Amino acid sequence: MTSEELVEAISSAAADKKARDVVSIDLRGKSTIADFFVVCEGDTDRQVRAIVDNIEEACRALGVRPLHVAGMRDASWACVDFDSVIAHVFLPGERIFYDLEGLWNAPRAEVG
Repeated sequence: MTSEELVEAISSAAADKKARDVVSIDLRGKSTIADFFVVCEGDTDRQVRAIVDNIEEACRALGVRPLHVAGMRDASWACVDFDSVIAHVFLPGERIFYDLEGLWNAPRAEVG
């Protein structure tokens, strides 16, 4: 599965759980950490957990498992690392505070 296909699968799974403002950030040529970030937000910690769970389930169905999942305890910012693609699921205030889109100087391009 290509990184682009994984971005689409993650974005779709997040949207299925009503994630807001799903965007991808293309990191190719900017960093070796990953090819893409997928960034989205949920309104509550329960929704953040549901989004992450759905991302994991959808990718598992495609034969892709995350290397690591972090942040599920308080679920204000959860991170799902698929190596070439890292999904970040935030509560709105956390997303504004960390501003990954601004940090990576990426336009907020809607996905999906």
